[in-house]
Amino acid sequence: MKAQTKQTQAAMSPDAALQALKDGNSRFTNNTQVSRDLLDQVAQTSTGQFPFATVLHCIDSRVSAELVFDQGIGDLFSIRIAGNFVNEDILGSMEFATKLAGTKVIVILGHTACGAVKGACDHARLGNLTGLIKKIEPAVAAVTEPIDESLRSSNNIDFVNTVAVKNVHMAIDNLRVMSPVLKEMEAAGEIKVVGGMYHIENGQVEFL
Repeated sequence: MKAQTKQTQAAMSPDAALQALKDGNSRFTNNTQVSRDLLDQVAQTSTGQFPFATVLHCIDSRVSAELVFDQGIGDLFSIRIAGNFVNEDILGSMEFATKLAGTKVIVILGHTACGAVKGACDHARLGNLTGLIKKIEPAVAAVTEPIDESLRSSNNIDFVNTVAVKNVHMAIDNLRVMSPVLKEMEAAGEIKVVGGMYHIENGQVEFL
């Protein structure tokens, strides 16, 4: 498979870009990945890059966007931070990726059993990790059930995963509030902004 070109990127709609990710995840979960000459793609992209999607996802070693969406060199802008939340720097990267570099879809991708979310559920405090955890804690507070405090911790995996989903939704809300550029592009139909959850037990991405 050839790398994305300016022409193939321009011809892809936001809906088509999202479908390409869905199709890639289906190939991944069925172990039918496309055959790629990655070194050939390195050569093809040496004079320019034309990714069709931007994915914000966690640093978790089990969740690599290029692998789980079965994409190659030059297909994705991949942004990674523990807990997949947005901040000014990440939004700036997304604005570059879409407005200047032409990607058609932004995916905020959470995942099950997320360690950063577990830390937020437990209100962990450790060095610079403290500041990061505090950015995820609003999602913990936004999940109202269960009420019993003894069940609102990393020991309750259902609670953890519910918070992870809420964290994705809140990241999308924050994107629209904090980035007029992205909000305007979305409203004009130039890009799609979607959320997803990667299930570490089976490799499937569930779009929210």
